[in-house]
Amino acid sequence: MKDEHTLSAPELYKLLHTSRQGLSSLEAMHRLKEHGPNVLKQESPISIFRLIAEQCASPLVWILIIAAVISIVERQVLEAEVIVAVLIINGAIGFFQSYKAEKAIDALQKMTKVNVKVLRDGREVIITSEEVVPGDCIIITEGDKIPADGRIVGEINLECQEAALTGESMPVKKHSKELPPETMLGDRKNMVFAGTIATKGKGSVVITRTGMETELGSIAKMVTRENPEPTPLQQELDKLGKLIGIIVIVICIIIFAFSILKNGTTSRTELLITAIALAVAAIPEGLPAIVTISLSIGMQKMVKKNALIRKLPSVETLGCTTVICSDKTGTLTKNEMTVSSIYVNNTIVNVTGAGYHAQGTFSDQPEGIGLLLQAGVLCNDARFDGNNVIGDPTEAALLISAKKRRIEQEEENLRSPRINELLFDSQRKRMSTVHKEKKRIRQYTKGAVDMMLPCCTHILIDGKPAKMSISQKKKILEMNHHFASQALRVLGFAYKDIKEKDGPSEDALCFIGMQAMIDPPRQEVLNALEKCKAAGISVKMVTGDHAATASAIASHLSIEGEILTGQELEEITDQELEEKVEKTGIFARVNPEHKLRIVKALQKKGHVVAMTGDGVNDAPALKRADIGIAMNLSGTDVAKEASEMVLLDDNFTSIVNAVEEGRYIFDNIRKFVFFMLSCNFGEVITIFLSIMIGLPLPLIAVQILWMNMLTDSLPALALGMEPGDPSAMQDKPRKKDSGIITFAGMAGMISIGIFMAIGTLLVFSFFIPRGIAYARTMAFTLLVLFQLVHVFNAKFHGTILRKEFFNNPWLFLAISLSVLLQAVVIYSPLSTYFGTVPLSLADWGILLMTSFSIVVLMETTKGIWTWRGTAHQPSHH
Repeated sequence: MKDEHTLSAPELYKLLHTSRQGLSSLEAMHRLKEHGPNVLKQESPISIFRLIAEQCASPLVWILIIAAVISIVERQVLEAEVIVAVLIINGAIGFFQSYKAEKAIDALQKMTKVNVKVLRDGREVIITSEEVVPGDCIIITEGDKIPADGRIVGEINLECQEAALTGESMPVKKHSKELPPETMLGDRKNMVFAGTIATKGKGSVVITRTGMETELGSIAKMVTRENPEPTPLQQELDKLGKLIGIIVIVICIIIFAFSILKNGTTSRTELLITAIALAVAAIPEGLPAIVTISLSIGMQKMVKKNALIRKLPSVETLGCTTVICSDKTGTLTKNEMTVSSIYVNNTIVNVTGAGYHAQGTFSDQPEGIGLLLQAGVLCNDARFDGNNVIGDPTEAALLISAKKRRIEQEEENLRSPRINELLFDSQRKRMSTVHKEKKRIRQYTKGAVDMMLPCCTHILIDGKPAKMSISQKKKILEMNHHFASQALRVLGFAYKDIKEKDGPSEDALCFIGMQAMIDPPRQEVLNALEKCKAAGISVKMVTGDHAATASAIASHLSIEGEILTGQELEEITDQELEEKVEKTGIFARVNPEHKLRIVKALQKKGHVVAMTGDGVNDAPALKRADIGIAMNLSGTDVAKEASEMVLLDDNFTSIVNAVEEGRYIFDNIRKFVFFMLSCNFGEVITIFLSIMIGLPLPLIAVQILWMNMLTDSLPALALGMEPGDPSAMQDKPRKKDSGIITFAGMAGMISIGIFMAIGTLLVFSFFIPRGIAYARTMAFTLLVLFQLVHVFNAKFHGTILRKEFFNNPWLFLAISLSVLLQAVVIYSPLSTYFGTVPLSLADWGILLMTSFSIVVLMETTKGIWTWRGTAHQPSHH
C-alpha cells in the first residue's frame, strides 16, 4: 500500500483488516502464504560456467586462443604452451575476483533478521522477523531493529536512528499524527522503516509493507537492477584487442601474398611458418597478464594506504575520476555530535575538540558554566559503553562537553541521584529530572530554548538567580537564532529547588544558559579537498540532511556551488538536472533514487564519478558510479558489497591517495603498452622490409617467438612496477576516452619500429657474406638489445638523464636476466634449435653501440618536442 503516512489509525485498521489487538494466528498464517516471508529476495547465484565464459569475452583473449591453436597446428609447442599458461593465469585471477563480488543482497538480508514482539490473538508473543506480515501490530522498544515498514499508531518518546536509510545524522523523533501526501521519505515521522533502529522510547506500529515492498526492498531492487558501466581500462583493452587483431591479419596476408608474388628463394612452407610466427609475435600475449599483475600490485599498494580495492579494473579507473559525490554523515563529518559553543552569564564560550573524545578546552570560564555542564550531565539519559553511545547522540555530546571540565557522569549520579522525572515529549519539547543533593532537592530542565523561556522567571547572573527582564529574554532568543543560523542544534538549561513531596513542575525556573552542538567536519578532510582541487577533481556533498546543516558543513570545508534539495529534484526532469548538476555543490534532503539520478546526470555530462557512502541508502548509487567507495568502520555491509573500494580508516584523505595511485598505474600501463607494441612493430617491419627488398629472412620463426617471449615478459612487467611521478596530482584528470594509445603514440611506436628494422637489416646485410647463420645471429641479438635498451625510452616521458634513472631495481634485474637468457640460446646446446652461432666480444661491442643509437634518437625527438613547448613527448600520449 502507498501513502500510509496520510491515514489515521482507524482508517489504517480498516484498510488492512486488522485491529489494535493484532491479527489472529490463523489470519497471520494466511497472510504469510499470500505475501511470502518478510525477507529480501535473492537472485539466482551466478553459475561457475558463466563466470568462466565472462573471462573469455575479451577480443584480446580470443586472439590469443586462435594464436595458440595455430601454434599447435604448426607444431610451435613452446609458444602454444606460453600462450595457454598466460590465458589460464589471467583467467583464474579474473574468475576469483568475480566470484567474490555481487553479495549486496546477502548483506541486506543479514540486516533484517531479528526477533519481534507482536500481538497475535490479543497476546504479546515473540516471532522471527521473517514471520511478520502486513496488518501485524508490533511493539517497539529502545534498541530494537525495525523488521518491516509500518505506521506508528501510538508512541512514548520514540526516536529512531535512520542514518543508514535516509542519511539523516540525528535520531528522528516520531509521532502518530497524519501527514500530507507530498511528505518526503526522510520527513515521514509517523512511519518506521525496515533496517533502522529505535534509539529511545517505545511505540506501537501497524506493519504496512514487508519484504521487497519495503523501502529497504526498493533499494535491494535498485542494487540488482543497476549494472555497472565497463571501466575505461576495460573499454580501452577491448578496443586495443580489436585493433591488434585487424593489424595482425592484414600484415600476415600482405607478407605471405607479397612473398609468393616475388617468387623468391624462400620456400612457401617456411614463409607460412614465418607469417604465423609474426602473427603470434605481433600480438602482445603478455598484455592481459601484465595489466592484471600491475593492477594487483597497485591494489596491494593501496591497501597499505588504507584503500581496499574489491574489483581489479577499478584501480585504474580511480586515476581518471573527475567528480567525487560524498555523503556528509560519517564521511565528511565525524557522525559524533559535539558541543562547539556555550552561552552562559551573557558570555559566548567556544569549546574546542571534536567527536566523542574528552580532549578540548573552553575559551572562557564565566560564572555558572559548571552548573550548566552539571545540568547537562544529570538531566540526561545517554551513557557510554566503551566507545559506543547508548541513547541519543545529542545527550552524548553533553556528557563529553562536561568531561572536558572533569565533570564525570558516574560521580554526579552518585552525588546527586535521580528521584523523579518528567519524560520528554514532542508537545513540550522539554524534559526534567529531580535529584537529591546534600541538603536540597533540585530539578533540572532542558529543552528547546523557545519552549524553555516561557517557563523561566529568573536567570543566573554571576552565579546568583536574578529576575529575568524582557531585554534578557530577547537577547537569549537572539543568541539562539545566531547559533541556529550556523546549523547548530541548541538546548537551553534551567533549574529550581523544590520540596520532594511537590514533585517536578516546569514553572518558575531559573535559566542557566545554552549549549550548541553540531556533527563536526573531519579535520583531515580539509587537506584532502585541497588536493582534489589541485588535481582538477570536483567534490559534491550528497546528503539526506537538511539544507541548512549541509550548507554550514560545506562552508566549513570550502565546498562550493549551488544547493539543490530533494524536493526540488522531484520537480525537475532528468534533462534539467543535467543542466544544473555541474553547478551544484550541495544536494540536501535526498533519497536513494535522487542519488542515482545525480550519478547518472554527471555520467551523461562525461564525468567519471566516484561516490562515497556508508549507509544502505548509498548502495544503488555506489554500484552505478564508476567508482563506489564505502566506509569500513562506519559502513554497512550493503554499502561495502556494492562498492569497488572500501576505505579501511574512513578517511577522505585515503581517497586522494587512491586516486594518485590510480594515475600512477595508468601511466605505467601506457609505458609497457608503448614498449611492447613498438618492439612488436620492430619485429614485423624487419620481416616485411626484408621481403620487400629481396633479402633472405633475417629471423627464423623460433627466433621471433623467443624474442617475443623475452621482451613481452620480464622488462614489460618491470615497467608495470615503476614508482609514480609525484607531480601526477598537479594535472587535471585524463579524459575517459583519451585512450591507452593515441594517434601520436601510434606514430611514435611505428617510427621506433622502423628505426629498429633499418638498424637490424643494415647489420644483417653487412654480415651475410660471413654466412647466413652468423648474420641471423647478429640480427637476432641486435633486435633483442634494441628492445632492452628501448625500455628506458618507455620509462621516462622526458629525458632519461635524471636522478630517477635508478629508482626501479626490478627493471635492471629484468634486463640482466633477459641478456643472460639471450646468451644461453647463443652459447649453449640450445643454439642448434635456435639456429645461432657464437659471437665474439667485438661482435657484442658492435651490437651494443648500435642498440644505444635508439636512445640518441628518442632523446633528440624529446628535445625537439620540448623546444616546441609540448608538455609531453608523443610516444606516450
